[in-house]
Amino acid sequence: MAEKSTFPIQFPHLTKTNYKNWCIRMKALLGSQDAWDIVDKGYEIAVEDSRLSPAEKEVLRKNRKSDQKALTLIHQCLDESMFDQIADATTAKEAWDILQKEMQGVEPVKKVRLQTLRGDFEAIKMKEGESVSDYTARVKSVVSKLKQYGEKIEETKVVEKILRSLLPKFDYVVVAMEEAKDVSK
Repeated sequence: MAEKSTFPIQFPHLTKTNYKNWCIRMKALLGSQDAWDIVDKGYEIAVEDSRLSPAEKEVLRKNRKSDQKALTLIHQCLDESMFDQIADATTAKEAWDILQKEMQGVEPVKKVRLQTLRGDFEAIKMKEGESVSDYTARVKSVVSKLKQYGEKIEETKVVEKILRSLLPKFDYVVVAMEEAKDVSK
């Protein structure tokens, strides 16, 4: 007996500016439908079904069904112009790869974006009148974008950056924290 969902599926809609967040939501959605692996890894499409054993035919049938389920979910999350880009894709992996290439950009664009984000991380400073929580949220936002582009950044580095770039009025707090605790923890 199939499990019945207790909540309606919310389809995240892809726009020109939300690709990274859309990906995260789609991976969760596809995972909840047991369809992410087929999108991520694809599957072997047998050219001649007649040469397959009954067990292999069943696996192929299940893979095709899972793939079409994933492709349908991807279709549901696109507007007409985005759909037109993947309309000819015959597998969910092919559609995903097209969207990824189109939205994330090719490698040189990714490298430029990473460089820009690294510069943003280094240059970020707390603004006069800004709360510590708002400032840390800004730093975490840049760090999150860096991670989305594949940058590995340790929490220690982030903590040190925050402490180093607080306003001078927090110097006594920074010194006390550094004296009392190991910043790496």
